[in-house]
Amino acid sequence: MKTPIVLCSFVFSFVVAVGNGRAQCHQLAELNAATPEGQLLQQASQESDGAKKLVLLEQFAGQYPKNEAIGWVYEQMLDSYVKANDADKALAVGEKLDAMPPECVESAQQTLKAAEMKKDPDLVKKWSAKTAELAQKVVASPQPKEEDQVENWKARVDYAKQVNTYTEYSLYAMALQTPDPKKQAELLEALQQRNPKSEYLAKAKGVMFVAYQKAGANDKALALAQQAVDAGQANEDMLLVLADDSLKKKDSGKIHTYTAKLVEITNAAPKPEGVADADWSKRKNTILGLAYYMSGKDYYNQGKFAAADKDLRQALPLVEANVAIRPEVLYLLAYANYKMEKIQEAANFYKACAAVKSPFQAMATKNLTAIHAQYHGLK
Repeated sequence: MKTPIVLCSFVFSFVVAVGNGRAQCHQLAELNAATPEGQLLQQASQESDGAKKLVLLEQFAGQYPKNEAIGWVYEQMLDSYVKANDADKALAVGEKLDAMPPECVESAQQTLKAAEMKKDPDLVKKWSAKTAELAQKVVASPQPKEEDQVENWKARVDYAKQVNTYTEYSLYAMALQTPDPKKQAELLEALQQRNPKSEYLAKAKGVMFVAYQKAGANDKALALAQQAVDAGQANEDMLLVLADDSLKKKDSGKIHTYTAKLVEITNAAPKPEGVADADWSKRKNTILGLAYYMSGKDYYNQGKFAAADKDLRQALPLVEANVAIRPEVLYLLAYANYKMEKIQEAANFYKACAAVKSPFQAMATKNLTAIHAQYHGLK
């Protein structure tokens, strides 16, 4: 007499957990508990010890990779690997799930978490995009006509919205962690493309700007700085770069707009928490010195010597330690004062400039000699 076939009662449907909107994407059809695979799966599903359960699931995946239950098994394995911080195994299973229907936002997000554990910018970028794509499909899904399904649909959509926001955060967080400026820029560009209004993009503007500079993408750095200025979000470093670029282009209007704004926000900026008073004072003085120097130099180039003298005098004590700029400030002050017929002042500045080894030393020495020959009684 043949033993009757017993059907196990493990029928898992696509049920939404209303509490958080997560769903079990892959389902188990009715399984024959009399078969070896059915028995193994039954044993795995009943195992309460996580480590032992994972061993059974791995055994099933190894022996029955084409079984109709494999999607469900991979999902359980993926969750277990993520909990165990086993990034490589989680990524491998995530790839397998991605290759089989149905596409699942939960599995994609778990694989994204594995990429984050791996600290791999390229993988984070890839799985952030994949997860966002699937989350947005859920958000765009039509409301069901059946009344008893509406509540679950709302929970699912709300969950997908949260996941979509998380994918933006993942790009931002990875950009902060990676030391490669090119990878930083790629991650933040992906974030900008996905959601130009992302709260994380607003926080990352400064990081993105510095990444462009370090990567040698100066045109992108300038463009980003200008966008930040237009949005009222520019920081001191952005304004310095814009002012310097305008000085090179001899765009006087922009130079003085940027340097005036630079002085304003630098003087108003509070000292960041954890920064020593001396370090903060040094940074402020450096920024203010550069701002007054660029403004004064532009006035000098225009032949507006009184205005140049005013700004350059403010710059001088602030650039005292700047061996690259201080000699030039002294030289410009000397010539401006000479043109304003403040001869003793001009001589003093030329003397100070001539005492410092720099590209301006020889000309300052020559001009100082000429002034003493022309005007007697100078100190």
